[in-house]
Amino acid sequence: MSRGRISTGIPEADRILGGGFPSSSINIVMGQPGTGKTIFAEQMVFENAGGDRPILYLSTLSEPMEKMLRYVQEFPFFDAEKMAGAVVYDTLGSELATEGPTALLNRIKAAIKTTSPKMIVVDSFKALHDLSPPISEMRKLLSELAGLLTAYQTTTFFIGEYQTSDIPRFPEFAVADGIVELARREAGARDERFFRVLKLRGSGYLEGLHGMSIGSGGVEIFPRLVSPNVPTTHAAKAQRVASGVPGLDAMLDGGLWMGSNTLVTGPTGSGKTTFALHFALAGARSAEPSLYLNFQENPAQLARMLKGLGGQPPNLHLIYTSGVELQIDSIVAGMFKVVQEQGIRRVVIDALGDLAMASSDPQRFRDYMYALAQQLYARDVTSLFTFETGLQTLISDDRGFASISYMTDNLVQLTLDMGAEPPRRVQVMKCRGSAHAMAPHPFTLAATGAAIA
Repeated sequence: MSRGRISTGIPEADRILGGGFPSSSINIVMGQPGTGKTIFAEQMVFENAGGDRPILYLSTLSEPMEKMLRYVQEFPFFDAEKMAGAVVYDTLGSELATEGPTALLNRIKAAIKTTSPKMIVVDSFKALHDLSPPISEMRKLLSELAGLLTAYQTTTFFIGEYQTSDIPRFPEFAVADGIVELARREAGARDERFFRVLKLRGSGYLEGLHGMSIGSGGVEIFPRLVSPNVPTTHAAKAQRVASGVPGLDAMLDGGLWMGSNTLVTGPTGSGKTTFALHFALAGARSAEPSLYLNFQENPAQLARMLKGLGGQPPNLHLIYTSGVELQIDSIVAGMFKVVQEQGIRRVVIDALGDLAMASSDPQRFRDYMYALAQQLYARDVTSLFTFETGLQTLISDDRGFASISYMTDNLVQLTLDMGAEPPRRVQVMKCRGSAHAMAPHPFTLAATGAAIA
């Protein structure tokens, strides 16, 4: 706890919240069952436990205390030593059954009088409504509870299986200083998880849906990618870089502008991956660390292709994720982590169609791609993306192609016609700021790479 903020124990969540939850605030963590509310709260509890004031975790009518304690011990953030007094778990199930919601107020009063906890978690607060108290009684209870908690500088979290339709119905949302939602949505055969801040008084938080996952380490959050604040003094580098594809630089009027982005499109078998590997290898072999993100060829397949192209140089970094398991937020977060840590100068994403299908919302995919292009531009990172299209020509509505083609600086189209000789052709459809070749050129494709006639 520092500078009037309570850390969640998750650095990315703290960044979204503008530094964490304000201390001495009342907050609601809402979401359907199974969205990770309890794990999120417990991660926060053990992050802040310690000092001369304990943290009180109160269970109401939800999970049995024994079950809750058994599961929390499986996570690395759990600290058995803090259970000696820094963290206190207690249950109110029997008292609530006999006394109703006033049992919660009485228990918190007693705790404040005896131990003055710095943080209190009530899981689940929504369960109090299952006792069917009149709304007027709940409003009175909340008014007294809010005054008590504020006076003793206690930060409080009400956990509950709320829906957004509950916000105008239940009085706890009126007294809450912060409201955070954990959501889960079906995306084909898998689920997507999201973290969203609905309200946070006195804070400049990041709005929108942020990717989230639950793993063996607990809750992990991936902040939504947004466009950077590019300084007005930032100017594109007036420097060309080699594409790496023999013969392509001549078609591009001398190569690609540093910091530009290139979209290579074409049907299956047209050579998109080979073009992308040429680009990444050209950078890695000329002191430009390169990152290659691949969702189609597994590591063994990619290693075979790289061997034909001369092998993998030390400056070429590879990330492979199965197209079945893609989550756009985690992929982009992982990419920028490598970009920053390794000083990456070139980035390849092969292929955008996989990312488009991984995003359940077409508008969200377009926003991501725009923000991605701007973030790379601000870092002077030259990028190349591949996109699979129809068998003969560009199809404007192919899995979101029309929504991203206008964002690209350079557009290179590959075509494949098995009845022609040679069957493959390349055409530069767009190359901003360049007197590029307009006509299609034939090219060959072999294990040793591509070559344009």
